[in-house]
Amino acid sequence: MGLVFCVLFALFLTPPFASSRILSHSPATSLLDVKASIKRTRDVFSSVPETTPLHHQETASYSSSLLSMELHSRTSVHMASHTDYKSLTLARLELDSARVRSLTSRLDLAIHGSSASDLKPLYSDMEFKAEDLQSPIVSGTSQGSGEYFSRIGIGKPPSSVYMVLDTGSDVNWVQCEPCADCYQQVDPIFDPAYSASYSTLTCETKQCKSLDISECRNGTCLYEVSYGDGSYTVGDFVTETITLGSTSIENIAIGCGHNNQGLFVGAAGLLGLGGGSLSFPSQINAASFSYCLTDRDSDSASTLEFNSTFLPNAVTAPLISNHELETFYYVGITGLSVGGELLSIPESAFKMDESGNGGIIIDSGTAITRLQTDTYNSLRDAFVNATKNLPTTNGVALFDTCYDLSTKGSVEVPTVSFHFPEGKVLPLPAKNYLIPVDSEGTFCFAFAPTTSMLSIIGNVQQQGTRVGFDIANSRIGFEPNKC
Repeated sequence: MGLVFCVLFALFLTPPFASSRILSHSPATSLLDVKASIKRTRDVFSSVPETTPLHHQETASYSSSLLSMELHSRTSVHMASHTDYKSLTLARLELDSARVRSLTSRLDLAIHGSSASDLKPLYSDMEFKAEDLQSPIVSGTSQGSGEYFSRIGIGKPPSSVYMVLDTGSDVNWVQCEPCADCYQQVDPIFDPAYSASYSTLTCETKQCKSLDISECRNGTCLYEVSYGDGSYTVGDFVTETITLGSTSIENIAIGCGHNNQGLFVGAAGLLGLGGGSLSFPSQINAASFSYCLTDRDSDSASTLEFNSTFLPNAVTAPLISNHELETFYYVGITGLSVGGELLSIPESAFKMDESGNGGIIIDSGTAITRLQTDTYNSLRDAFVNATKNLPTTNGVALFDTCYDLSTKGSVEVPTVSFHFPEGKVLPLPAKNYLIPVDSEGTFCFAFAPTTSMLSIIGNVQQQGTRVGFDIANSRIGFEPNKC
């Protein structure tokens, strides 16, 4: 009787959001350097970043199996229009919410049917004239976006431009002359009249038939991509030469956009890294690719690599496909832990059902990780319960859990970890989930709830970790501190 009482008493004391299992291989706490984080928020506005000269081609390496390019944040490409970090944060979060709406809308249309006919009128509003790879990555913060850029050559001879890298998209495109409607970009708009390798695609080609929305005009293929948040690009679907550093790849299908609107300010277009047949990795038959995202407030560069392999210490997990939408990369997750204690969240919360709903994707264009509301509440409650010693403050925008750390130099916080099959665990550094939202010491828990069945691992949680997509073997790998 005494034993039964003790067991019941122990169960009664166990918080409803967590199991009693302590995970020895997941660190209980992580150190957040508050002072350094605040300094970075002020440094964003302390100097004007140097834009890469138009004639400059960044270093890229190529072998029969490897291609590598630099990756940059938008901060290092295009100066912020904001004057303080709080306004920058609010703008970022607003655009991030638009990004999430775009992704969930795309999935909803794929599962329940698209209304492509509603988008066709855009065509009539415009005038048309007839193995390992690597590059640098830059973050895109100055206009409130969490996008990352790489400098890429378009055409022959190559015109060097910055392109958004997006794992949530397949179609590659660039703004083109003649431009009926183009947004502001850092570089001159690409003019196909000066490219010897520019070639339009006919409507009967495999590439044209692979588009979700296309139209035929005078025998040539027209494309349209709408991102669900009001952003879109419309133009000729063509093949061009893509140059990464000193390496040129011919006959890549891209959109030559004459009518473009949306949240792409600064970049000339988009390089799609999704799982569809028109994405850049698919067109070059890459067996894998990986990237490492630098801090979104940093002006340092990292790399995007194709056909790279996992290192022995990589934390790996299944990469899952959605039969309704091949673009997104779904990750096999089994749970979450806070402070080394696994939360009582059913694995079904992270799984995709037979209709293609649910599941959790990893996305380079979304900043803040979104979790189904019940899952988020469990995670937040566990974190709040373990941080009762920290002074709280009001929420900010989509963040409901924030702290006033203005008097702190550094703090110990409970570690948040992702759990994968076969007992694999990825602990996050504190700076990847407790982030500054101003320069005065306000830090917020960088997760948010979503009413959608789709959950998303955002780029704030990915920073400083090389994320590898082993397409051939349907695996994803995480290698901390490998930028």
